Amino acid sequence: MMNQGMSGYDSSFQDPPIASILLYSFLENSPNCAFASELCALKNQLLGSKLHFESDAFDDGELQTDGNRIGQLQDREPEEEIFRIIGAQLAEIGDKLAAEIEAPFVHRLAQQFMVENMSKEEVTRHLSQAVQVVVQRMPLEMEQERAMLLAAMVLAKKVANVVPPRLQQVFNTTINYINNNLHDYVNNLAPES
Repeated sequence: MMNQGMSGYDSSFQDPPIASILLYSFLENSPNCAFASELCALKNQLLGSKLHFESDAFDDGELQTDGNRIGQLQDREPEEEIFRIIGAQLAEIGDKLAAEIEAPFVHRLAQQFMVENMSKEEVTRHLSQAVQVVVQRMPLEMEQERAMLLAAMVLAKKVANVVPPRLQQVFNTTINYINNNLHDYVNNLAPES
């Protein structure tokens, strides 16, 4: 079975984990998700891996014994908040795109995530091919990198809706795809301060 842990990331992209923040925020703000409990478990893992999430969605108002609110880390950076906002904005745009992607197309991609013994590279290649197909159907006025990012995140959401138990694998594969193909674009999404 494919390793579904966070250790599948290229460590050069982990500091800061911008793609993870962006994709998590996208999924968290996407409507009609069938993977809410899996997303909660993913949040806990991401928090454990030192992501500095501090948003209303993470803050359920409960205080921990040390007086901090659950989900808040005091050393969060403003840049992370910017990427959470961008992820939420992309979720709104992605909702329109998601409606145009046919179920059989998504089910074929979801099947790739369920194949045992398939390498991380093979699954990422299948996602990359699916992104290319979706991008070809998108409006021409959208810049190529933005279209690729949006398509990858929408496909992640749709596949996770088909196979919720595979959310972590889908998340990791999508992060690998983003880091391999859109790293510079994603890092330049935040406005200059």
